[in-house]
Amino acid sequence: MPQYVLSQFISFLAAALDMLLTLYLWILIIGALLTWVSPDPRNPIVRFLYSVTEPVLYAVRRRMPFVQAGGLDLSPIVVILGIMLVRYVVVAPLHRLAFEMQVSLPIWLA
Repeated sequence: MPQYVLSQFISFLAAALDMLLTLYLWILIIGALLTWVSPDPRNPIVRFLYSVTEPVLYAVRRRMPFVQAGGLDLSPIVVILGIMLVRYVVVAPLHRLAFEMQVSLPIWLA
């Protein structure tokens, strides 16, 4: 029984992490697209998007100065690739671990 609970918890953890990463990915994409149209900076939605994405993008720009080339900011692409890497390296193995734990359970517990 504890193995079943642990497998369910790991599955939940993987799904929640995947959902949060996907949500941040979309927020990042929307924020990057908004920079093309120069929206009103006093708009609460624009301020929220800026406050959520800019600290991460600033950290990437500071650590990798080459992402700003010729007036083009490539830091959102670097963060998107990082999100994809985390999903591949962390989330997928967690899903796999939870599945393998459930498969190894006796039939009467599954």
